[in-house]
Amino acid sequence: MPQKENTRPARNRFKPDTILTFNVDGETTLMEFLSTVMPDRKRSSIKSLLKFGSVMVNETVTSQFNTPLIPGDVVKVNLSRTFPVFYNRRVKIVYEDDDIIVIEKGYGLLSMGNDKVKDGTAYSILKNYLKEKDPRNKIFIIHRLDRDTSGLMMFAKTIEAKEAMQHNWNNMVLERTYLAVVEGKVEEESGTVKSYLAENSQMEVYSTDNPEEGQLAVTRWKRIATGNGYTLMEVSLDTGRKNQIRVHMKDLEHPIAGDRKYGAKSSPIHRLALHARTLRFVHPITRRDMRFETPVPASFEKMVK
Repeated sequence: MPQKENTRPARNRFKPDTILTFNVDGETTLMEFLSTVMPDRKRSSIKSLLKFGSVMVNETVTSQFNTPLIPGDVVKVNLSRTFPVFYNRRVKIVYEDDDIIVIEKGYGLLSMGNDKVKDGTAYSILKNYLKEKDPRNKIFIIHRLDRDTSGLMMFAKTIEAKEAMQHNWNNMVLERTYLAVVEGKVEEESGTVKSYLAENSQMEVYSTDNPEEGQLAVTRWKRIATGNGYTLMEVSLDTGRKNQIRVHMKDLEHPIAGDRKYGAKSSPIHRLALHARTLRFVHPITRRDMRFETPVPASFEKMVK
């Protein structure tokens, strides 16, 4: 007896985009380069690819045909569709490649979800963006910023990049600096705060001299400007403990403006005045020296003018 044919429709399988990747080895313009590497396409066809967002230069969608190119640039052309363009008012992508994403996170945004909040975090926003590109894409958190701290943080796109960074964090991260506006006029030009940090049952971190009670935390700071009863400081971390900067500024008797949890009496900009300004690290896969820096937030400068 002949077998009955299976007439059920096949499941829709994800079909990856057809993306051409070209490495630039000389100085030229984008249009001239595309005409050279895609000789079978007419200029009108190439202009259409540019117009509709199907061309990327160094991971940035580019529509200008006269964009200058230099050796080392990477050009990608999506023959299947336009490249998804990321936009979110609370997250800005500063850098992206096949292994990592560096973002500037807005204040008031959780780095990742918790028992109460799952969506609307930096993690979920980036996850949705990458899944739109390819449902097989993944995102891994490497480190966190407090919800009310703005600034630079990084995520991994592969498990290899995640493990390389997390297993060698102290060696891979070369520089992390923050900007903080603290209450009062700090008289000294610079200094170091060292203590052991522990956490009580109310989830509040505190300093102790007992090494058996907490984890060692070292914070270095430098005064940048003072005015209006506030001081703008640059802060760097030798260690990365929870709420470390906030607790150590309280220990200095100069709590961060807006940080009522740790002793602040004022909140002139209605947020915690703490910003992760600089992030420098060894790329977990290529081993390149990567350095990113953001400007001083205008609201921080205004507080001390």
